[in-house]
This record gives sequence, C-alpha cells and structure tokens, in this order.
Amino acid sequence: MDTRTWDTLVGSMKSAYVNGVGEGAAPRPVIMPLVRGELVGLVWVRPTEPGADSLTGIAALSNIAAAACADEVVLAWETHEVATACRLPALGPAPCLNMVHATPDGHVLHQFPYTETPPPSGAPEDTVTPPLDWQRAPAPQPGGELPPPVQAAVDYAFTPMDLDHPNPFGVTVVLMEEDGYTVRLSDGFEH
Repeated sequence: MDTRTWDTLVGSMKSAYVNGVGEGAAPRPVIMPLVRGELVGLVWVRPTEPGADSLTGIAALSNIAAAACADEVVLAWETHEVATACRLPALGPAPCLNMVHATPDGHVLHQFPYTETPPPSGAPEDTVTPPLDWQRAPAPQPGGELPPPVQAAVDYAFTPMDLDHPNPFGVTVVLMEEDGYTVRLSDGFEH
C-alpha cells in the first residue's frame, strides 16, 4: 500500500472517531480490503451481543476480503470497545484507535491513543470543543499482538473462499448485508 492511501485511511478513521465519540460512541470495528492497491470498500461489523457473538461477528469481517481475493487488508477498532464486547482483557492503550495493515506475509499494528475532551465547565452549549485529543502514537509494531477476533479476521482474510457460485464476491456482499453488516463498496471496484 502506498503512503498516500495509508494516510487517507488513517485520516478517514480518525475523522470517524472524532464524529462517533462526539455523538457518544466509538465506531464499530471495520475492515478495508484492497486488491492490487485499490480499495474494495469498507465493511463495519454487524450489531452483536457481548461475548461469543462479538468474537464471531468481528472474525467474520474476513469474508469480504476473502471473497474479493484481497492482497491487503486494514482493520480498525477501538481497544476498550472490542475488549468489552468480546469480554477480553484490553490489549494496549485505551482509549485508542487501533489499525492493523496486513498482507498474507504478516501484519503491522498502528495505535492512535486519544483522550476525550469534555466541554469546559460553564461554557455555552454552542461552544465547539473537539471531542478527542490525539496523543503521541507509539511506533508501528510489526507482528504486534492483536485481540483474538481481529487476529482471526486477519488470518481468514487471505484464505480463499470455496463458494459454488458464479459471483462469490457479489453473493458474499448480499449475505453480509442480510446479516446486518454495513457494506460500502468503492465506486471503482470491479471484481
């Protein structure tokens, strides 16, 4: 992936977090598969129940990447949100936007810790205060430890799908949408 594409994805996720946290919730985990450097789209995890359902829901993000025959994926998630939803210990700083860039040869974990900044006390209601203060990011971690469902999504993203269908990608998109995943495909992606 070229630097410009990575910077665009990071900027997009940071913006989504500023908006989401400003509205009271961090965005759900999302996968961004790429084929030959072209972004296929973004797929957010379906609504899940705490525990095993969350583990399965996040791991199944891999389906879209496998169906697209992605050669790279980026996953983004919030440390505390995934730990709470999956009933797992938090890995790394919290609160933190985590992004992993993965290929079939390995992955690199990037972490973007932040603090929430409440509006100043006594400030008028229409005072605009950025809801997040981005902290200094630690160095990227090649092979960094990932929460189990994210690790599963990375592992299975590059496992070819065995679907007996003339359009495995199209049917996967439809099935994921029917299951409640939010799918936004890039206009230019043709498989």
